[in-house]
This record gives sequence, C-alpha cells and structure tokens, in this order.
Amino acid sequence: MDRRNFIRSSALTSSYLLIPNFLKPLEYLDIKGNKNLVIIQLSGGNDWLNTIIPFTNDIYFKNRNKLGIKADKVINLNKELGFNPALAPLKEFYDAGHMSIVNNVGYPNPDRSHFRSMDIWQSASGSSEYLSTGWIGRYLDSNCKNAHQAIEVDNNLSLALKGEKLKGMAVKDAQQLFKQTQLPYFKNIAEIEKKETLNEDNQGYLYKTLIETVSSAEYIYETSKTKTNSFDYPNTDFGKQLKNVATFIESGLTTKVYYVSLTGFDTHVAQMNKHQKLLEIYAEGIAAFIKNLKGINKFDDSLLFTFSEFGRRVEENASGGTDHGTAGNVFLFGANLKKKGIVNEGPDLADLTDGDLKYHLDFRNIYANILNNWLSADANILINNSVVPYEIV
Repeated sequence: MDRRNFIRSSALTSSYLLIPNFLKPLEYLDIKGNKNLVIIQLSGGNDWLNTIIPFTNDIYFKNRNKLGIKADKVINLNKELGFNPALAPLKEFYDAGHMSIVNNVGYPNPDRSHFRSMDIWQSASGSSEYLSTGWIGRYLDSNCKNAHQAIEVDNNLSLALKGEKLKGMAVKDAQQLFKQTQLPYFKNIAEIEKKETLNEDNQGYLYKTLIETVSSAEYIYETSKTKTNSFDYPNTDFGKQLKNVATFIESGLTTKVYYVSLTGFDTHVAQMNKHQKLLEIYAEGIAAFIKNLKGINKFDDSLLFTFSEFGRRVEENASGGTDHGTAGNVFLFGANLKKKGIVNEGPDLADLTDGDLKYHLDFRNIYANILNNWLSADANILINNSVVPYEIV
C-alpha cells in the first residue's frame, strides 16, 4: 500500500492525533537574534475607510449616508484623517511614534474573493500566480534550517507559514497539546522508533510525524510553563491569543514569527455596531499586548504588522453594510520605526476604479522591507516579483 492510500485508510486520520501533523522537533533551533514579528490578520475584509476616516472629505459622507462617522466623533490624526473612535486605545502609541499607518495598500488586478485574495496576501503572489508556499514559510525554508520558528496561535496553520521544506506550528493551547501527546499511544510509537528503522512509506511516515509532534509539544510546553502571565488582557479570544504570544516571548522560545487573527470583518449587513465592536476588540487587545511587551522589556525587539485581505467599497450598500473592495491600510507598531504616523497620502475618493479605491503601494514592497530589515532575510529570493522595499522598519 502506498503512503497516500495508507493515510487515507488509516483510522488515525479521523482522530485528533493528526491535527498537529505539521509540527517538527524544536531541539535544533537555528537562533539568529531575538527579534519577533507578530502578524495580525483581520479576516473578512476590513472596512478601512471607517477605520482611518477621511473626515473632511465630502465624497466620503456622500457615499456613506448611514455609515459615515461624523467628524466630531473622529480622533484627529492630521487635518484630513483620523481614527475611528473605537481605536482610542491606540492613540497613545501613535503619539509616541510607535505606530505607522500606510494608506492605499493593495496589488494589481485585485481579486474580491476572500479565499483567493487571502492566498495572494499570504503567499505574496501576483493575482494570476498560484503558489503553494507562504512568504513566512519560504523564510523558514531559507533562514531556519532544522528550525521551526513560526507559531500560529490557532488549531490550524495558514498558508503564510507553510514552506516547501519547513512549516510553522499551530499551537492554540500548549498545555492541552502536550497532554494529548502523553497518551500511551504516543509512548508506544516512541518504542517502535527505537526498535525499527522507519522510512518515508506507510507506517514509517506516519510514525515520524507523530514522534516529531511529541517532541515539539514537549519543548513548547516545558519552555512556556516557566512563565505565568498575570498581565490584564481583555476577556476576548483575540486578547487570549495575544496573551499567549506575550507568554511565549517572555518564556524564551526562540520563535521569530507569531501569527494571530481576528475574524468577522465581512460586514455586508448592519455594519456600524458590529464593525465598531471589532475595532474595539482589536484596539484593546493590541494596547494590552504592547503594554505587556513594554513591561517585560520586549517591545524594542517586537514588530507588529496588521493586514486584511481587502478593503470595502467606497459606497455603502442598501443593507447598511459595505461590499468587497480592493485597497486599504496596513498598520505597523514598533519602537524603532523609520516612518511614523501617517506615512503616505490618504485615499483619493475622486479617483476610483468601478467604485473602488486604487492601490498605490503593493503590499509586497512592505513584506520586502520586513524580510530584509527585520528578519535579516533576502527578499529578492523569497518574493517572486521584483519589488523595491518600502522602508518603514
């Protein structure tokens, strides 16, 4: 029986034991410094126009009769743009020069499908290019030999963290994962490894995967349990994800990249209250996380990057929501940003393409800057398109 058919027919494929089968051993980490990149994904397509608001633009209010945020509610950042009031917790970091807001970010020939556009952002591909590896996964392949230095705080691994040779780890609960791998079944597999030479076919492939899972889970748990994070975070799933990341960072895991997500941004109907609440969850979580990092003296070594797969259309729809659009913003937080505050011109609402914002900056230019300057990698190798880094960090 070949490997594919064996796995397909094995009863184990229906059990939780195979959920973390992309994990690899962590004993041989390739340590190259202590900088951390924390990627925050806003899933569903965030309405950036109601996040960073052009509060003096009549075209904005004309297109958003119901959804437009009134100027007297906006937290002014400059004479033209301001925060949604739900982002108030972020203002202190903006004022301190620890936040960069990049406008009009997108890519050529944008795709309005959630799945396809997310794949484009996560793989750093062109709109007509299909890649099976992510931009962080390729970083793992090139810069992290024998090392898995990317953790997604979830039960599933995103394309962004999948390389050809190496993949990141999905770890939502380090203790629970460790407990699962202490069951007698795993112990028996370890004994099999001692007695037999395992190959890449059939049981050998499966056993190696499970053995590697045990090794990874033990390393993460044994390292992270040394720290108890008592910092006060919002009681939200997003806040818990960020608290886990802060605990991992403080415990001394040599992980380079952490990946978290906040879902619910596909606001086609009754957007106002829902979107405000999501932005509040985001802002309160990020504020707690940054304060936590500062308290453990890790903020200087951390860079936060927030994106969404696309923005929303300029005009509100008849259901009190907004439909899939194109360009939007990205946020970066850090102690040593080269460009701070609002780093480029705001959106031109008088110059649209089929009712959508035009992008002026390819997101891969920002990736290139992060890869080169923060992760000490070679963006020319890791991103297929020839891009000029947009210097922010």
